[in-house]
Amino acid sequence: MVQETRLSVDQLIYPVFVREGKGIREEIPSMPGQYRFSPDTLVEELQSVRELSIPAVILFGIPAQEKKDPVGSAGYARDGVVCQALERARKQVPDLLLIADVCLCEYTDHGHCGIVKEGPVEGQRIVHNDETLEILARAALAYAQAGAHVVAPSDMMDGRVGAIREALDEEQLEHVPILSYAAKYASAFYGPFREAAESVPQFGDRKSYQMDPANSREALKEVELDLEEGADIVMVKPALPYLDVIFQVRQMTTVPLAAYQVSGEYSSLCAAFSQNWLQREATLMETLLAIRRAGADLILTYFAKEAAQILKKG
Repeated sequence: MVQETRLSVDQLIYPVFVREGKGIREEIPSMPGQYRFSPDTLVEELQSVRELSIPAVILFGIPAQEKKDPVGSAGYARDGVVCQALERARKQVPDLLLIADVCLCEYTDHGHCGIVKEGPVEGQRIVHNDETLEILARAALAYAQAGAHVVAPSDMMDGRVGAIREALDEEQLEHVPILSYAAKYASAFYGPFREAAESVPQFGDRKSYQMDPANSREALKEVELDLEEGADIVMVKPALPYLDVIFQVRQMTTVPLAAYQVSGEYSSLCAAFSQNWLQREATLMETLLAIRRAGADLILTYFAKEAAQILKKG
């Protein structure tokens, strides 16, 4: 009766990897219990998610290696892997909310989240913010037209929320919300995801466009800018190492706030569970409760199905 913070299955979003091909269901070595699916096998997985009353999934696409190019064109192709998955899911799991991640790193041959250009210094390569915006807007538009209920830009380019909002509105898709990765840190906790999505940068790192882990005031500024551009939901990523940031963002805005319990958080806990160093059920639920207590309305977590089963048991 007096519990201050409550966790509900309605607050969970399940991340799913979908790769090009047919009949694929392959386990991700660094993420026990997580799989890459092809669009045809994905439907069964999404049906199992909905049967657990989880309301939403977020899709990450993995194109064929030969389709990767410098501008990530497979990311906005209408016959691309995410669009295929969205079209199938809308027909076969109609009451599941579909969120499409919008980024280029899985689709570029260099593994960065934006267009790479030669820098002013010989041999220097930089991610060109402004040229990337058009590509991101095209991808978001393609996903919305294929059936995404929500688009979620995760690239951290300046101005991308505004560019996507404009592109959607021009095509009479003003009803499609934008879930912005507003405060996404250049974290060491993304390693397993990059293996799963085959998106490891081929040179350098992403510190020029993702946030410095030492900064929290910058996060508030990033959130403010995205809200001004039209973001409907904002996200902090990762979750557990940045509970203070989640709390501060919650204090500054009334829009829905999401937090992403990322792959490294998931995999490190799974490793501890496998050695019986931590009690699985109690620990994973405590981590989710902590994210809620910090102020997140929505939690993206690879533990979503397991947490839903625990919550169902009461």
